Amino acid sequence: MSEKTYNVLFLCTGNSARSIMAEALLSTKGQGRFNVFSAGSHPGGTVNPFAIEQVAKTGYPADKLRSKSWEEFSGPGAPQMDFIITVCDQAGGEVCPIWPGHPVSAHWGFEDPAAFEGTDEQKRALFDKVFRQILSRTHVFANLPLNVLDRNAIQRELKKIGETDPDALAR
Repeated sequence: MSEKTYNVLFLCTGNSARSIMAEALLSTKGQGRFNVFSAGSHPGGTVNPFAIEQVAKTGYPADKLRSKSWEEFSGPGAPQMDFIITVCDQAGGEVCPIWPGHPVSAHWGFEDPAAFEGTDEQKRALFDKVFRQILSRTHVFANLPLNVLDRNAIQRELKKIGETDPDALAR
């Protein structure tokens, strides 16, 4: 018997960095268990070049990277999501569309590396830090025994992942 493939949508406001990195990480580390997407409430239209550098580490195809609106995933013909995860505090507080199928949702806040002002070296360092934090959380999520947990247990686990210091998960 094969395990279900879950649809996951990572949301952020601009869909230029954190949600893009989360999409690539869970896609590549999820061992085929997930169809992963990302979107933004107010997409900026471009992917941050430092996020592209981080995603290149995963082997995720760069041609899949684009900043897109969450409206692509809330209308007719969109894949029905099993999980919706916000990765920035602003998107976590916004009024989201009503998602068909009532997916499990969670908030995993991360510092916004795209908003950081500094040298390119400092920006790369912050992007790398946030990338590793996202990697830690997506790793825990990818290894949950979703096929044996009920909806409430999954909701608790996703919430716990979001409340745990992502640097502590990596230790």
